Amino acid sequence: MKELIILGSTGSIGTQALEVARRDGYKVNALAAGSNIKLLEEQAREFKPSLVAVFDENAARELANNLKDTDIKVLSGVEGVCEAATVKGDIVLNAIVGIAGLKPTLAAIEASKDIALANKETLVTGGELVMKAASQKGVKILPVDSEHSAIFQSIQGAPENSIKKILLTASGGPFYKKTREELENVTVKEALNHPNWSMGAKITIDSASLMNKGLEVIEAVHLFGVKAKDIEVLVHRQSIVHSGVELSDGAVIAQLGTPDMRLPIQYALTYPERSNYAFEKLNLFDIGTLTFEKPDIKTFRCLALCIEAINRGGLAPTAVNGANEEAVKLFLDGKIKFLQIADLVEKALEECNNKKEFTIDDIFDADKKARELVRSAI
Repeated sequence: MKELIILGSTGSIGTQALEVARRDGYKVNALAAGSNIKLLEEQAREFKPSLVAVFDENAARELANNLKDTDIKVLSGVEGVCEAATVKGDIVLNAIVGIAGLKPTLAAIEASKDIALANKETLVTGGELVMKAASQKGVKILPVDSEHSAIFQSIQGAPENSIKKILLTASGGPFYKKTREELENVTVKEALNHPNWSMGAKITIDSASLMNKGLEVIEAVHLFGVKAKDIEVLVHRQSIVHSGVELSDGAVIAQLGTPDMRLPIQYALTYPERSNYAFEKLNLFDIGTLTFEKPDIKTFRCLALCIEAINRGGLAPTAVNGANEEAVKLFLDGKIKFLQIADLVEKALEECNNKKEFTIDDIFDADKKARELVRSAI
């Protein structure tokens, strides 16, 4: 039975991962979260890890006081989360939101931990560094995003270099078929009303703008060693075909299932085995029809901007990711309109001081400058 480390344990993916751990009896050796210490304390008391870490230092002090009747060690800051990623355990599930997940991923790889990766920004910003480090350490990067898990599952048993095209599906989000004029004054509440998936606020807004799909294109480039031109995005409203591949002989293989993140989480944790337990089973008779359409990249510009960023390479993906994270915060706070997210992402891409050769310090510097640019633009 594998021993787990779960980073981002209080978020949507983290809580579902703990649901899988609870059901299957996995031992959880470390937990980490941002600042939700109420839920983190409940998780710590149930799973009894040796260590918990909190990004927010004030919240960490409060949690340490709350847990003083236990033997659980409480750490804080990025350093504390990185230490949590390196404690005894077989696999680190990284569900931290945003670029904050990059350093803990690299720390886990350095400690020779396999990674169940739900933090796409790790590969968007540091994909070259992460994949190189994983290769050197012989570490597996197991995708947890439903789309990348579907691709990963679809290529099991396929000969090396047999992928001709990746078919990356998108739900289309809450604003499917909307025009730019119709999107001009949409509200935060409308943007958070996803038709198929229950996710955190940031990723739900990214789904509404198709930024999430753009980030997934970048992630797929690094995970599967392909070019952006070899990835075709299809709008698939039913969210039943989670993604697939076209192989060199023309065969198309895809993974289908209900829109439930517990399946890709479970597969990453049990790989290469499959659990005997299924969540909600797929009934194709109930589904009836599956449809596929091309995305509207003129209206939903973030997708095209991400593709342009990965084609430029270097620090360009970091710039668009950082600008988007900051712009989404501003939108959620009611300080900018929905369509301004793409405008700000484009501005950061065009003003990025790109480097083809870069260090982790360069990544965080590019991220910081993109965020500052966004804040100064409003």
